[in-house]
Amino acid sequence: MANNLYTVDSIQSLDPREFTRLRPQVYRGDTTYSTQLLIEIVSNAIDEYKAGHGDKIEIIVDTKQNLYQVRDYAQGFLVNSLRPDGKTILQASFDTLNTSGKFSDDGVYEGIALGLNGIGGKLANFLAHELIVTTYRDGQSETDYFKEGIFQNRVVNKTNEFNGTLVKWIPSEEFFTYPAVEFSRVRKLLHVLSCLCVGLTIELIVDGQKEVYYSENGLNDLINDEIGDTELINTRFNMTFNKGRNKMDMVMTYTSKYSLNMISYVNTGETDSGPHITQIKTILTREFNKFFKEKKWLKEKDENLSGDDIQEGLCIAFNITAPGVAYDAQTKSRITKLDMAPFTAAIVENLNDWFIIAEKDIKLIFDKATAARKAREA
Repeated sequence: MANNLYTVDSIQSLDPREFTRLRPQVYRGDTTYSTQLLIEIVSNAIDEYKAGHGDKIEIIVDTKQNLYQVRDYAQGFLVNSLRPDGKTILQASFDTLNTSGKFSDDGVYEGIALGLNGIGGKLANFLAHELIVTTYRDGQSETDYFKEGIFQNRVVNKTNEFNGTLVKWIPSEEFFTYPAVEFSRVRKLLHVLSCLCVGLTIELIVDGQKEVYYSENGLNDLINDEIGDTELINTRFNMTFNKGRNKMDMVMTYTSKYSLNMISYVNTGETDSGPHITQIKTILTREFNKFFKEKKWLKEKDENLSGDDIQEGLCIAFNITAPGVAYDAQTKSRITKLDMAPFTAAIVENLNDWFIIAEKDIKLIFDKATAARKAREA
C-alpha cells in the first residue's frame, strides 16, 4: 500500500495546451476523426456572416497532405494589435484559452454567436502539427505561425487582399484515430449551414474538385431533401420571428412516414436535446389537441392525442437565435439553458393562423394521429 501514497511529484499543473493535448476529449468529444477541428473554424466564419460580415466561405482540402484551410471574407482581426502580455490579438485568439470577442451580450456578436467559449481556434491549434493563420484588414496582413500548438513567429505586410481570415492546419495523428475528416458529415453540415444562412455561399474544394453550397429557400430546401416524395399535406407551416436579438425560423410538414424527424439548430449549431426541443413538442401537442376539440373532431369526453401520436410523420426544421445559451460541452449538441419565453407566444400565434388557412391539411394530420393512436392501443 505504501507505493500508492502521494509524493511531491504526484500533483501536476498543466498549462492549457498541455492539458488539451493530454485530454483532447474534454473539448473535442469523440477523437476518431478530426472533423470537429474543421467545424470549429467554420463555425467562427459563420458567426462572422451572422454578424453581417462577408457572404462567402472557402474550404480547401488537400487529402494527400491532410491539409485543411478555411477562408472567410469578413472583418478580419485587428492587425499587429499588441496586448499587455506581448501577444497580438490574432496570436492570443489561437493560443490563449478562453480568449474571444464573443463573451459579452452587448458586444459585436450580441451574445448570439456559436463560438462563445473562446476555445475552438485554440483546439484546432493545440491538436495540429502546424497551424498558420492570416488576418487581412484595411490593406494590412498579419500571419502567425504555430508548431505543435506553440507560437513560432509573425509576419506583417501590406496587402491587396479582401478583409477576412485564412486558417490552415494539419491535424496531428497523435490525437486522432484517423486525422482526416468525415467528408459525408462535412458535406451534410455545409448543406445545412447554407440553408440556415440564406445568401451565404460556401465552397468546398477537395483535391481540386469544387462543390458549391447555396440556398435560396432556406429551411424549405432542407425539408425537401429530408422528405423526398413522402409529403402528405399541401400547405406547410412557415414561421419567421424577429424581435431584438431573439429570432426564429421554422418550417413544418407531415409525411407518410411513421417517425418524427426534428432538425433542431440553435445559433446555427445542431442540437439533439434541451428545453427548446421539449417546449416545442409540448406546444405542438397542446395546440393541435385544442384545435381538434374546437373542430369537434375530438369530442369533449375523448382523451387527448399523445405527443407521439401527433408527431408521427412530422418533419420539422428550425433555427433559434438567442443570447445567453448554455451548453453541456464544447461540441454544443446538448443545451442546458435557453429562455424560450420570447418564442412561445410567437409559435402559438403562427400555429393558430396556420390551422385556419390549412384546415383540410390539419384534418389529414388528425386522421393520421388517430390512426397512430389506434395502432398503439392495439
